[in-house]
Amino acid sequence: MTHHIDVSTLLRGAVCELYSNLVTRPTGAAVRSAIEALLAERHPPTITTIDFSRVNLLDFSCADEIVAKLLLRQVEAAHADVAPLEDHYVYFRGMRDDHLDAVEAVLERRDLALVWDFEGMPALLGRVDEVERQHWEFVRADGPVLAPSVASALGAPVDVTVATLDRLWRRRLVMRRQDGFLVPRGIGGVAA
Repeated sequence: MTHHIDVSTLLRGAVCELYSNLVTRPTGAAVRSAIEALLAERHPPTITTIDFSRVNLLDFSCADEIVAKLLLRQVEAAHADVAPLEDHYVYFRGMRDDHLDAVEAVLERRDLALVWDFEGMPALLGRVDEVERQHWEFVRADGPVLAPSVASALGAPVDVTVATLDRLWRRRLVMRRQDGFLVPRGIGGVAA
């Protein structure tokens, strides 16, 4: 099931009705808490689009509080196999070039990556190695797809592909379903 969260609406509710700038760590923490509360109410599997399109300014501290800490909590839950968090995925959209400076910096610093809407298609942003990127791009193009098919298409050993897809799943960059791996797509994309 897909959901949509407009960050500017949460910001206005947490700070001020007329406010559309994310510029302090406490503001970012308040918005992230509101997002996490909404995610906790949803029954997995879910893909939630986190929409920044109506946010004017996003500084580094808010990018860290909202994007990085939200991703860290999801990654930690997936590594611990904590249900139901392991079946929650976030998809980012509406990030402009000025937002991306802050987001890319915090992703790099925390060794994270995310799936975001780039010109109508899911794209990776952040740290991934070349093997992860190749696997992710194949899954994006052909998913849902099983690990042996990915390995065969990429000419990779099956055990390497299984490990790579598991890493991508634990990083919340691909979804794992009965019929194979799939790249999460948010509102406006193909839903799971």
